[in-house]
Amino acid sequence: MRPRLPVTLVAGLALTALFAAAALLSLVWTPHAVDVLNIAARLQPPGGDHLLGTDHFGRDMLSMLMVGARTSIAVAIVAVGIGMALGVPLGLLAAANHGGVVDDLVMRGNDLVFAFPALVIAILITAVFGPSAFNAILAIGIFNTPVFARVTRGGALSVWTQDFILAARVSGKGAARISLEHILPNIASLLIVQGTIQFSLGILAEAGLSYVGLGAQPPLPSWGRMLADSQTMISFAPHLAVLPGLAIIATVLGLNLTGDGLRDHLDPRLRRPS
Repeated sequence: MRPRLPVTLVAGLALTALFAAAALLSLVWTPHAVDVLNIAARLQPPGGDHLLGTDHFGRDMLSMLMVGARTSIAVAIVAVGIGMALGVPLGLLAAANHGGVVDDLVMRGNDLVFAFPALVIAILITAVFGPSAFNAILAIGIFNTPVFARVTRGGALSVWTQDFILAARVSGKGAARISLEHILPNIASLLIVQGTIQFSLGILAEAGLSYVGLGAQPPLPSWGRMLADSQTMISFAPHLAVLPGLAIIATVLGLNLTGDGLRDHLDPRLRRPS
């Protein structure tokens, strides 16, 4: 009997799909244009023509949240992709040379990157190139690289001890071929779960960088910058802060539930008997 999907996985996928659908829909349609100012309609409460109200420039909050979802998701996807593209090969290389000079170089390099949080890396990058969504992607991607390298190395080392790997080595396969044909497929589920977790952290990192002005720049909407813009108006227009805050919380919660659910579903040791 095929195991049932964990409740956490279903709930996480539902939340994640909701915001992904809003982001995709914003590519072709939003209730109102987000780049048009309407000062006469500024700070309207939720209801009427503006379902979730308007901001201090008269822009529709629902439209801003939809485009902000697109910005956050795009930054997180590309940043996680960069982290995986760099970290997974490094982890495989380190595991294939366990205990050697290459392994030590890779892991000490990871320790060096870990010493600088994403915010510090973003500050260094923007000090040279200026603040932008691309630089936020680069900073988050660099920070993700050692995470995937460590996870890949740890998972690969456990697979290298298996008997079928010894059989592959006896048959004449080299370390690179074994890593690609045998190691990587066997740790793919581990990487998928870690990727989901890093995706949620990427959403938070993008919001944090935008909040301090180092992420996406105007006129591109961003949840983090929406929070920053609303902090002086929270007493008389609380929806300006509550709505993007709830969007961040719900998206991160959905991704974390998805990661936990995938871990429970993909790891046979964690499955409950049906």
